[in-house]
Amino acid sequence: MSRILSRRDLDFLLYEWLDVEALTARERFAEHSRETFDAFLDLSARIAERDFAPHNRRNDLEEPTFDGERVHIIPEVAAALRAFNESGLIAATMDEELGGLQLPVVVARACFLWFQAANIGTSSYPMLTMANAHLLITHGSPGQVETFVKPMLEGRFTGTMCLSEPQAGSSLSDVLTRATPAGDGAYRVTGSKMWISGGDHELAETIVHLVLARVAGDPPGVKGLSLFVVPKHLVAADGTVGERNGVALAGLNHKMGYRGTTNAVLSFDEATGYLVGEQGKGLAYMFLMMNEARIGVGAGAVALGYTGYLHALDYARERLQGRPVAAKDPAAPPVPIVDHPDVRRMLLSSKSYVEGGLALVLFAAKLLDEPSAENDLLLDVLTPIVKAWPSQWCRLADDHAIQIHGGYGYTREYPVEQFYRDNRLNSIHEGTDGIQALDLLGRKVVMRDGAGLALLLSKIRETASQAPVELGEPVLAAADRLARTTAKLWAGGDPTVALANATAYLDAAGHLVIAWLWLSQLAAVGDKSGDFYEGKRVAARYFITHELPRTGPLFDLLDSRDTLLVDLKDAWLG
Repeated sequence: MSRILSRRDLDFLLYEWLDVEALTARERFAEHSRETFDAFLDLSARIAERDFAPHNRRNDLEEPTFDGERVHIIPEVAAALRAFNESGLIAATMDEELGGLQLPVVVARACFLWFQAANIGTSSYPMLTMANAHLLITHGSPGQVETFVKPMLEGRFTGTMCLSEPQAGSSLSDVLTRATPAGDGAYRVTGSKMWISGGDHELAETIVHLVLARVAGDPPGVKGLSLFVVPKHLVAADGTVGERNGVALAGLNHKMGYRGTTNAVLSFDEATGYLVGEQGKGLAYMFLMMNEARIGVGAGAVALGYTGYLHALDYARERLQGRPVAAKDPAAPPVPIVDHPDVRRMLLSSKSYVEGGLALVLFAAKLLDEPSAENDLLLDVLTPIVKAWPSQWCRLADDHAIQIHGGYGYTREYPVEQFYRDNRLNSIHEGTDGIQALDLLGRKVVMRDGAGLALLLSKIRETASQAPVELGEPVLAAADRLARTTAKLWAGGDPTVALANATAYLDAAGHLVIAWLWLSQLAAVGDKSGDFYEGKRVAARYFITHELPRTGPLFDLLDSRDTLLVDLKDAWLG
């Protein structure tokens, strides 16, 4: 059994639950079949196991360094990326005319999970590059696609997103980077960007930075931001890489985990940049890449939690320690620790988190393959949950994995401590959990007079009403509670009060969504027999009976409209 991911679970979710084969009836995917999907899943698993997993530990122990002139990265990273690029997966979902495979997003997401689970640090480079390319394909000019996107899809260039700044962090309205028209159709970009994943390295011929900046005279706030392509090197129209642009690496950030991905402070000094789309619409364009990256971060959190769970499960079956509580003979042989109820508790809870999180990520991905007004609205509401829920709860699976390994889990001799450290960053990446909570409660559930929330709740109620009563009723009750609580929070129209406990709202809504998806998986299980399906049944029952009740106290707190956190004075904190 692979300790990276469960192919059996992926097959169930893709084919028995989501019925991705039906997507081949759509014109875009007509050249594909179950056989081609399986071939790419097999290829992904093979490359992940052969080229990504073996250097995951070295990536952590020998993180990138900067000698003042260039970044040094262990050679295995470049070799792994060559293998990935040569597979064609870098352009998995792109149009055939761009050299793409036109795979459904849901299948491509399942493929990429193998790389994220095997080596989150190395997999981040193509993840960002693919999202960068998608943005330019959608909002860039034909010339920008030809000059920058095609080399990215050939594996020659990589891409980044440059939003945050040292003084602003996630507060993009405070961006100071400026862009000045150069008179030749280009701009000169000056400023500093912070926390730029993949921001500098020698893994590609150049790096395509997408930079948020303000053109002189444009208004303050996010409405005055524009988006620019600012390459590390100047690139000719024919794709030839020329001299260095005015982009300098000011330093690397050294992180607790996720160490294999360079994290850069970049200085832009009169760097040549090219406006993407219309002036003043930069943040609107950037949301395409940000939302793709948010789903990618949620997927990475699932992948790390899943591999941690599989490692813990294997260890629990192999490690002999202790005896059953009723055993009276001290000379009796020790039993595998999987026999101990508390270990089983941690394993079953972890299973419910990672398999529930995997379902959430793939469900969201499939919505992109079947675009419609309804699916687009549902994805809008779900995106903050897709990003934040796995980042918290699949990380808890890694926490459990350390606990199951005992003292060994806390040492570097076993990989589970790295999985936890790597996963910890996902609650910060692409907008913290708190930012996702504000987005969900402050925007997504109230937009269009609550149409998105109403749609989500209708989907949940439809599934729960058809489920076994003992499991469906608690989900129906939680759905009704979410509806009432949301209305109560916004009844006064005061966002300060409504959003005071937004994180509690995100936690409750996230648990409800996962409970719904477990019921949906149960419907796909039906009356099928075998250990795999029994595992699905018990995990669904566990989540709804042991985890969903966590939402009760959260709803109670929200209903109280408590303003303790608003009223708290910083002097009282000591």
